[in-house]
Amino acid sequence: MNVLQRTPYVCRACQRSLNGSIKRRTATNGFKRKYSAATTREDRPFRMAIIGSGPAGYYTAYRVMKKLPNVSITMFESLPVPYGLVRFGVAPDHPDVKKSAETLEDVGKWPGFDFAGNIQIGDGPGQLPLTSITPHYDATLFAYGASRDKQLGIPGENLKGVISARAFVGWYNGLPEYAHLNPDLQAGDTAVIIGQGNVALDVARFLLSPIDRLKHTDVSEHALETVSKSRIRDVKVIGRRGPLQAPYTIKELRELLSLPGVGFAPPPESWDELIQAERKKLPRQLRRIAEVLERGSKTPMDQADKAWQLGYLRSPAEFLSSDGENLEAVGFEQTEYISDIASTISGDPQQDLNNVRAMKVKGRGKKTMLRANLAFRSVGYQSEPLPGFEKLGIPFDENFGIIPNDMYGRVMAPGRGPAGALTAGHIPGMYCSGWVKRGPTGVIASTMDDAFSTGDIIVKDWVGGVKFSEGQEAEGKKEGFEAVRREMQRRGIRPVSWPDWMKIDAEERRRGKEKGKEREKFRTVEEMMQLVDS
Repeated sequence: MNVLQRTPYVCRACQRSLNGSIKRRTATNGFKRKYSAATTREDRPFRMAIIGSGPAGYYTAYRVMKKLPNVSITMFESLPVPYGLVRFGVAPDHPDVKKSAETLEDVGKWPGFDFAGNIQIGDGPGQLPLTSITPHYDATLFAYGASRDKQLGIPGENLKGVISARAFVGWYNGLPEYAHLNPDLQAGDTAVIIGQGNVALDVARFLLSPIDRLKHTDVSEHALETVSKSRIRDVKVIGRRGPLQAPYTIKELRELLSLPGVGFAPPPESWDELIQAERKKLPRQLRRIAEVLERGSKTPMDQADKAWQLGYLRSPAEFLSSDGENLEAVGFEQTEYISDIASTISGDPQQDLNNVRAMKVKGRGKKTMLRANLAFRSVGYQSEPLPGFEKLGIPFDENFGIIPNDMYGRVMAPGRGPAGALTAGHIPGMYCSGWVKRGPTGVIASTMDDAFSTGDIIVKDWVGGVKFSEGQEAEGKKEGFEAVRREMQRRGIRPVSWPDWMKIDAEERRRGKEKGKEREKFRTVEEMMQLVDS
């Protein structure tokens, strides 16, 4: 078994969290009681456009619909199918996490809801400009998530064999954008994953899982066939910092460590060298991580068919190739903590958690190399501004990949200070939710809480008489989706409705049933559109 040598070198729990959060909100929040009979604007519907159909969008829609008695919502999505990250980003072997999509199923049945899929936002042919949407609604919510993965910016990043983890996850989840990715899983027996977040562990688990564990999930059939022929037997998951700073969760670690027939090779350094603190003095969350890692796998290495390993304190420096085309090795620079971890432990659990998590590292100048023909870049996602933001005066922070907002979801005007008690500096009628609001962090449960927060502030502003979008139509004369529908017809755009999606959904489930799984997804937009137009 090839292990990382010392020298050559974000489910059932989630669902329970969601359910518990909903119950807590219902029990403690007074919005519904206070605003169920709105005292202003109650003689006409509140019209809201939502850009994006993932968890941030549908949880916000759900919240607003529950709290306002008269609401009309249109949800715009670039693909013909809804659910965003839940459909294309959640691991196939996490079906419980995908159950959050049931919220949008409830929203889809609401009389005041319209789904408009297959809508590309932009100014080009076949696209719908933002300026053709916003004037017809009182509010526009941006909830379109993070569409781009971060680059490492090191030599050799474009070599064949260097793959974005986001693209790989999209490929095995049936995202049309990556239908033709065709990763080569037979070039060698070792794969390197750079990054140690939950997406990195998802990729490792997919590569290492027994095929019988995957074939009854909704993993795309082409991906299942490819991984069934994989030669990968050894996966290295490498990070710049240490085991207590890595962004993985205990749940994801335990899943990998419990895979049948898969061993866990400890890092070259000892755990004491990496952790640098007495376990009993660590905050509970970090102590549990240390205990899980030190306990290791249920499968001893000498009985393992496959193995994985966590490598710490290594910063990627270069992807190496002798022919300038195909990846052959990954070069790293070893790093070290800037200060001693034990010295940051004060006895205050929250402060200690923050201090240890924030530990910085610096390069040691020592280079190592790891031979591999396949490497995945998994160092985070980033949102991008939509075409038309500039025309509407909507700012975008390129450094953080977010729409500047007041933390509640109100979009802030460029050059204005933070929000005051209500909406000082807020662009009327413009809101954001999810990753484009706070950055690409957290799990679906935290996205739900964030979306509920934005939904609450939208309702509060509406019933409180705050100024909303005027655009080309005076308040009270908005036409909503009817006006946008006419514009789409004029531009020759064919939107996918909720009944259209139900047709796609039924066919995917039928195909899946034939193969003994929940669904078999369509691989391309063209296939989806052929079905809905048949």
